[in-house]
Amino acid sequence: MNRRLFIKKTSFIAIFLVLIFNCLKVNAQANYSLAELTGRANIKLYGKDFKLQKEVAEAFSKLQEAAKKDGFSPYVISSYRSFNHQKSIWDRKYKKYIKSGLSPQKAIEKIILYSTIPGTSRHHWGTDLDIIDGKVGIVDNPLNEKHFNKGGVYHPFKLWLNENAHKFGFYEVYTNEKNRKGFAYEPWHFSYKPIACTMLSEYTLLDFQDLIKNLNILGKENFTPEMINKYLKNNLLDINPELLPF
Repeated sequence: MNRRLFIKKTSFIAIFLVLIFNCLKVNAQANYSLAELTGRANIKLYGKDFKLQKEVAEAFSKLQEAAKKDGFSPYVISSYRSFNHQKSIWDRKYKKYIKSGLSPQKAIEKIILYSTIPGTSRHHWGTDLDIIDGKVGIVDNPLNEKHFNKGGVYHPFKLWLNENAHKFGFYEVYTNEKNRKGFAYEPWHFSYKPIACTMLSEYTLLDFQDLIKNLNILGKENFTPEMINKYLKNNLLDINPELLPF
């Protein structure tokens, strides 16, 4: 075998093994079902004003306590979302964009700037949440980047999150990294690494093409194998490296 080709193949194998090992070692007992990974399971959720897995809810409560001591009041806009919830978001946006005159392909491209294909959302896992500073109130269109940028009402809170969220296991998912592809920058979206890392690792082992093709959502007939592979690579895996299982 050509030496360069051998080294290349060996490197790919090594990366794959590291991916699986590093993530599974975070929670060696994890064994999530297809239903749990895609938002179709009736999982037990915790929280007064949010819905998260027990460990995640406990970690977030500690983050809230710490933030309040520093003058902030973390408020959850969105946490767990079921498959059906995500489907309603998808179908509503698809109808809206088609009605506005966009082609099916353009409508899908616009949707996946911020919204996931049902069955692929990290919010299905009970590990992710969208948060703002409730102390300054819920402004119009709160999940808008301008509110978190310098001069925005949530900017001080965002700076606090940048400095402290990781201490409680939470990391920003869709960063403002210049060369990152996929979903647009979401300074409000944080994920609990100890569990989300494992779930992402197990999710990547699913038959992704088959998963997407069997969805009952509007516009599905316009998904091509190339588009699905691109979505997996860019939207689901081109995220904050801290949350990748390798």
